[in-house]
Amino acid sequence: MKKEKRRMRQRWRSCWARLRWPRGPAPSALPSCTPRSSGARRSRRTPRIAEAVALVDTLQNWTILDKTILRTKNPNKKFVFGKGNFQVLTEKIKKLPHLTAVFLNVERISSLTKKELEGAWGVQVFDRYTVVLHIFRCNARTKEAKLQVALAEIPLLRSNLKNEASQRDQQRGGSRYIMGSGETFLETQNRVLKERELKIRNALEKLRRKRALLRTQRRKCEFPMVSVMGYTNCGKTTLIKALTGEAGLQPRDQLFATLDITAHAGYLPSHMAVIYVDTIGFLTDLPHNLVESFSATLEEVAYSDLIVHVRDITHPETTLQKATVLSVLRNLNLPSHLLDSMIEVHNKVDLIERYKPAEENALAVSALHGHGVEELKQEIEKKILTATGKKILTVNINLEGPQLSWLYKEATVQEVDVMPEEGTARVKVIIGNSAFGRYKNLFPSSKIFIS
Repeated sequence: MKKEKRRMRQRWRSCWARLRWPRGPAPSALPSCTPRSSGARRSRRTPRIAEAVALVDTLQNWTILDKTILRTKNPNKKFVFGKGNFQVLTEKIKKLPHLTAVFLNVERISSLTKKELEGAWGVQVFDRYTVVLHIFRCNARTKEAKLQVALAEIPLLRSNLKNEASQRDQQRGGSRYIMGSGETFLETQNRVLKERELKIRNALEKLRRKRALLRTQRRKCEFPMVSVMGYTNCGKTTLIKALTGEAGLQPRDQLFATLDITAHAGYLPSHMAVIYVDTIGFLTDLPHNLVESFSATLEEVAYSDLIVHVRDITHPETTLQKATVLSVLRNLNLPSHLLDSMIEVHNKVDLIERYKPAEENALAVSALHGHGVEELKQEIEKKILTATGKKILTVNINLEGPQLSWLYKEATVQEVDVMPEEGTARVKVIIGNSAFGRYKNLFPSSKIFIS
């Protein structure tokens, strides 16, 4: 009996291993197609294939041997290509003896389609979902990011189960049950996946509660939060580095370099402290399951006081990228005031001679060279004061009392005008509502002038 159980556990482990992402040498890839398109969408083919190439280039040691654009049918159907295009692609693959994989730049192909194509071509076939997921896995650094990637893998593993189960049934001559357990292979693996998914979600919920506690502590200190968002590789991290002067930030010129929420302290022109939140970048046709898996990270945005939307204004599809970001933000059900007060930043203007934004209220910035950063800080400060209800006050204080040290601790002191002959000072401060209420209770006789 013990030997039988041991064999059963080994069999389950081997089945699970076959469902995992391949960990062998990185393949050479052929980004092969874009979805069926016509009219105005044809003009977007070149940028879309360029983005497909950029996705593959993001993966270390992956090499592109060739690329082509072909019309495709509905990727959910068994045959994603027409007979003619399938033959063209098959002939191209035969001429590339070193090819080890084909990347179809469609959102998702069914497991049946994947099996048919891999059988016909003799190489692995990846869709947009699996390539982006692999990039996420390679870039995940923290525990939370790794858990979110593991959660995003579950639908992929689940979709492969039926093919795996049917293949085992054929090999076993129709025997569907595992060692007399009363469970079929499919039922066993579905149960394992459900248990794994529940474990991951519970772990993410613990991290979510921890993050909520940290957020509450920041709120008590009344630090305004600014979420910096945008399409992947638009320069969000570089902009935060320019805004904060944080030398430790190392932006990377690649897609999805940031997968975690990271917070960075900076100061506005009034010396008011602010927290900039770096977020995961967005992508056109990013599968819903991937967005849902990172919802715990994106929920931090809802608690921000302001959103800064960064655009790579040099990108040929910058308008489509903007639409993608705004669509995701709307789907997050953010408060309307956050969307209405959002600041739009046109980044990388150093690459365009004499650039002027066409959109009203957009700011032209070169995060790399610092152009327009001070103007952006001023705009952020103006929006923060409106969003948080902070007040600009001038108060008369006694230099021998504790008011000045209290104000330095609880508010943003802008100016101190000392009058030594009177032993008093006029102090100009930016102060939040709760801190202002505490100040009036502690020092009721203090003279206050609201600017």
